Amino acid sequence: MTALMLALRQTLYRLRHSLRVQLLAMIMVTLLGVVAFNLYSALIQARATASLVSDNMLLSSARMIAEAVRTDADGHVAVDIPPAALEIFDTGYGDRVYYRVTTVWGTLVAGYAELKEPQKPGHGETMLFRNVNVRALSLEHPLAGLGASASVTVTVAVTRLGEEAMRNRLWLADLKGQILLVIVAGIVTVFGLQFGLSPVFRLRDAVRARRRDQLEPFDDHLVQGELRPLVQALNDYMTRVQRQMAAQRRFVANAAHQLRTPLTLLSTQASYAARETDADRRDEALQALIRSTRQVTRLAEQLLTLTRAEPGSRAPRAERVDMADVARQVLEARAEEALRAGIDIGLDADEAAFVTGDGTMLKEMLVNLVDNALRYTPAPGTVTVVVAPLGSEVVLKVEDSGPGIAEAEREQVFERFYRIIGTKAEGSGLGLAIVKEVVDGAGGTVSLGTSGEGGLKVEVRLPKAV
Repeated sequence: MTALMLALRQTLYRLRHSLRVQLLAMIMVTLLGVVAFNLYSALIQARATASLVSDNMLLSSARMIAEAVRTDADGHVAVDIPPAALEIFDTGYGDRVYYRVTTVWGTLVAGYAELKEPQKPGHGETMLFRNVNVRALSLEHPLAGLGASASVTVTVAVTRLGEEAMRNRLWLADLKGQILLVIVAGIVTVFGLQFGLSPVFRLRDAVRARRRDQLEPFDDHLVQGELRPLVQALNDYMTRVQRQMAAQRRFVANAAHQLRTPLTLLSTQASYAARETDADRRDEALQALIRSTRQVTRLAEQLLTLTRAEPGSRAPRAERVDMADVARQVLEARAEEALRAGIDIGLDADEAAFVTGDGTMLKEMLVNLVDNALRYTPAPGTVTVVVAPLGSEVVLKVEDSGPGIAEAEREQVFERFYRIIGTKAEGSGLGLAIVKEVVDGAGGTVSLGTSGEGGLKVEVRLPKAV
């Protein structure tokens, strides 16, 4: 029983999430709504038609009775009810006919005295007679031989069995046609959906048949014009995936190359220190080993930071970050290092400058900018960080008195592991790549220029927090 319920639940889930079922349901609901409206209109029309036919029969019967009224030589009014006037209602449904003939003076000539006249002569009216619903109609007819104003009023009423049967027949005939219409429309819709969605299924099969390394674009003529933007979006996505995979392959290759050299150097230095018997030389080798270890550690940290800065690598964070306070923390942490290197570092941040983003990554971005400036600025030199809100942005500048970067190479330095030829300072070539990734993720821009002292000026613009 549990397995049956589970299978039923899975089937219902698939049906509920099926495009064909959803489209069919919407079409059928719309069609059923139209059919319901048509049936309601048909019921009203059938009722009106049946009443009209009944009224015409009542009018014909009243006229036959009225024409049978006569006066004798003494002025008495009499009537012989024609059998046809009553047989006209014999439709096989057992209807009973009631009539009343009265003169203009109110004298009952024939019929049922308690039968009331309808309010409008010549128009049918539904009323209650002897606790039964009847359809009644009255007709005023002139009476010859008793003066110009002499007339008789003939009222004829009939039970509504035949009228209701006629109404039901008319409505049921329309109901059968509507049911047939729904069935035919449902069948046509099912086949139409199957035919219309067949290009989508071909596209699905084409996607499934692709190998995971096969990212060539699909032919957008596989599907209808309305679905071609979807195929084009899929092709654009695969193009981005191709670029991302190529970038990852380059990154892995470059990272392996960058790590291989310092790791080899570490191994060599460790072996040399292990073999060296002279204490001074062994200490010198150990100090070199420590420096190399720090370089490898820094490279590993930058690789990890770059991975975290890439889009989609971590859940987005929207913190309110004061870049002036972040700059103050970074410079305080590097002040002693700068002092030992003979570099004067300064901060120009007179007011808070709030942005929205990942506080950890924004701080890492500034750490890399300051690290680059300190690394490539010879002593004696200066490194200045400026943070200021400007309109709807926060502007962050890092200026140094180093050699700067030639204008022809300013775009290339944002590439991973790119290093300018002839640079003596040690570096991994990842600092500005990390800056670029973080700034792009925060919705900002980064540009390179020349500082007032002829060195490098890095200008970052970030959207100001609301």
